[in-house]
Order: sequence, then structure tokens, then C-alpha cells
Amino acid sequence: MLLSPQISAHSRNIRLCRILIAAFAIASMLCATTGCDRSARPQQLGTPAPLFTVTDGTQTVALADYRGRIVILNFWATWCAPCVEELPTLVALAHQDPQITVLAVSTDDDADAYTRFLADHPMPGIVTIRDGAQRSNTLYGSLRFPESYIIDRNGTLRRKFIGPQVWTSPELADYLSKL
Repeated sequence: MLLSPQISAHSRNIRLCRILIAAFAIASMLCATTGCDRSARPQQLGTPAPLFTVTDGTQTVALADYRGRIVILNFWATWCAPCVEELPTLVALAHQDPQITVLAVSTDDDADAYTRFLADHPMPGIVTIRDGAQRSNTLYGSLRFPESYIIDRNGTLRRKFIGPQVWTSPELADYLSKL
């Protein structure tokens, strides 16, 4: 049985759409696992990390206080499943390498939800603070979470990661050891 030209063209279009969807899915997975930016090269990389101070009512954290240390700056939220998924590896990294400071800035606007989350999910070794006004993450252009930045000892942005990472992976451990 021969197909009409219209059906044949329709079938080709469907196949092309499936191929494009598959290619996009693969590219998205690669981006999430390799820590790429939403643009070809983040404009901020190689520049001084924007400084901020956050006070959440119980403590004050200033990024400038960590100069001289490698900092993993992680923007996250308690309602963000990928953020919660990555937190155990950030805790593990903090324990593996005490020379690295993990600074986890929660963007939760609900202080009670944040406090309950920390009570239920302790994060020993991590400096965590809530920036409900989202001023710090806005300085970095981070509006979708999780997003993380590696800041070297001189306060220079070295890498940006989008999506949850396995912070204890051999690739990241190797990269961090060379900073």
C-alpha cells in the first residue's frame, strides 16, 4: 500500500519533532551534569564575585568574610526538590574538605518553613542563611534553583552550576583541588 504524499510528509514531520525533542533532552541532561550556564559563557566568570551581606533575624553572613577560602555559593529553596536532592552531597563535601566553605543561601520567603526544614534536615558543616528578599541571588542573576558558584580564594568567580550536582564526584573533587 502506498502512502499519499501528505501522510508521508506528516510522518517525516513527526519523526523530525521526535528527533529534536530527544536532542533537546540529551542537551539538557548534559548541561545539568556538567554545570554549564544558560548562556554560552557566563559573563561573570573570571570577575570578582558580587559581595553581599544577609541578615535573617538570627544571624548575619557576609560573603567578604570568606575571602581567602574556596567558597561553594549555593542558592536553593526548601520547596525545590532538586535543591533538597543535592544538599546531602554539599554536606558530604563540607566534611571531606574543611578548606572549602559551603555557603547555602535559601531564597525561601517563608521563615517558618525554612526553620522547620533545618530542624528536620540538619546540614552540619554548611553555612546556611535565608535571604527571603532574594537580594543576594539577584546579584548573580540566579532566579531558578538550585544554582551554585565556585569562588576561588581571591574572590573570583570560577564556575557556575545549574541544577543539582554530585559535589563529591571525582571530577568536581579534582577541579576543587586545583584551585
